[in-house]
Amino acid sequence: MRIGLVIYGTLETLSGGYLYDRRLVDHLREQGDTVVVFSQPWRPRYIQRLAQNLDRRWVEVMMENELDILLEDELNHPSLIQLNAHLRQRHRYPVVTIVHHLQSSEAGHPLQKGLARFVEKAYLSPLDGYIFNSRTTRRSVEALLGRPAVPSVVAMPAGNRLGGGISEPQIEARWRRRKELRLLFVGNLIRRKGLHILLRALAELKQGGWSLRVVGRTDVDRYYAQQLGNLSRRLGIAERVTFLGALSDEALRSEYQEADVLAVPSQYEGFGIVYLEGMSFGLPCLATTSGAAGEMIQNGVEGFLIPPHDWQALSGKIRELIEDPARLLQMSLSARKQFQAFPGWRESMSQVRLFLEGMTRQGSGYS
Repeated sequence: MRIGLVIYGTLETLSGGYLYDRRLVDHLREQGDTVVVFSQPWRPRYIQRLAQNLDRRWVEVMMENELDILLEDELNHPSLIQLNAHLRQRHRYPVVTIVHHLQSSEAGHPLQKGLARFVEKAYLSPLDGYIFNSRTTRRSVEALLGRPAVPSVVAMPAGNRLGGGISEPQIEARWRRRKELRLLFVGNLIRRKGLHILLRALAELKQGGWSLRVVGRTDVDRYYAQQLGNLSRRLGIAERVTFLGALSDEALRSEYQEADVLAVPSQYEGFGIVYLEGMSFGLPCLATTSGAAGEMIQNGVEGFLIPPHDWQALSGKIRELIEDPARLLQMSLSARKQFQAFPGWRESMSQVRLFLEGMTRQGSGYS
């Protein structure tokens, strides 16, 4: 197949969505397919991304390539809503979107969410097919469209990017040598990931018995990242919190191996690859009830699901793990078993490829 993929920036961008896209491209190329990546420049403001529809040169660039099918990362939706209409007049191949999560599902000002809902619905409605990373994401799109999103495939991300994690004996050995509860946060330092909520929760634990290591890019929202450092100092917990920045895969693997708990109380995740990665290393996960974390984490079994923004409830669950080491071990082993029940990257991406083959045989629904 000759496949196009539209993204912002580069596939090497550090995020779960870009990891998914990168794994898909790698798999397609391994199977002998040709993949052409079309990169639109990232613009920080939503209105700037909408304005990219005025650049008709983009259509000409697309038409220079003969394709069997075009994939678009849904993140690009504001920049494609009108350009897709122009493309439709000049091509016959199917256009399929990869939806990691809807922007309108994120917390934000009601006017911003309303605009995002309007634009996303207009973008999604005329497309030929949909690739979803979770059942939660599929439901959110179908609720927005008011109809089934078909044809579609749900191909979940995997958590085996860093290998197979660690074994049960290794988990038990780590548990025996622990001296405090070692929490790990992994994610870009943006407000949606909820690190400020985690810091407030930890500040409630006056007895100590914990440490936190933070892994993630600080340059996505520099102001927020700076505020996190200020917050940890103001709360009096700075000496227990270590900000590591972005790490190599090898260094991240080491952090997973040495941690006891993965704490990422995100306001919303369309899937949350980081949870599966943590579970491969036997880490119970502290996540929220919003988004798709519940597709991986059973509350009280492989971790805890807390309402978004509820730092007091989060603090209580961390205290439980500090005070009940036996439960920590039980949940660690359960997390490892849950990881093993999920497909690996090759299996998930093979699902997507089969779906794309079917789409190319059907052709475009556009006329």
